[in-house]
Amino acid sequence: MSASSAGLLRFTRHLQIAHHLPGRIRLKLNVPFDGEMIAMADEAKRFGKALSKMDGIRSISLNPLARSCVVEYDPNGISPSAWSALVSGEATPDGEMLRSRLLGLLAA
Repeated sequence: MSASSAGLLRFTRHLQIAHHLPGRIRLKLNVPFDGEMIAMADEAKRFGKALSKMDGIRSISLNPLARSCVVEYDPNGISPSAWSALVSGEATPDGEMLRSRLLGLLAA
């Protein structure tokens, strides 16, 4: 596993779903404002950049001060259940598909 892949997987473990309707999800970064938050800032940017390149993503709005990211997506292209699997690390088919697509975009 590459360093960028490991960083992304570490980053997603710090995400929580604050609100989710099919087609729109708000993710919150669950780390305190300290050195760990600073380390996660680069991963947050990479995460947002990779998501923005993904088919099925309509828009992304990052708010670093609120440690929040709103993603509008096509629920026919990305299963709503994939998001909870992504942040929990659960190995479901939908979660693995989303994780794999993200990692592929990081490698490109």
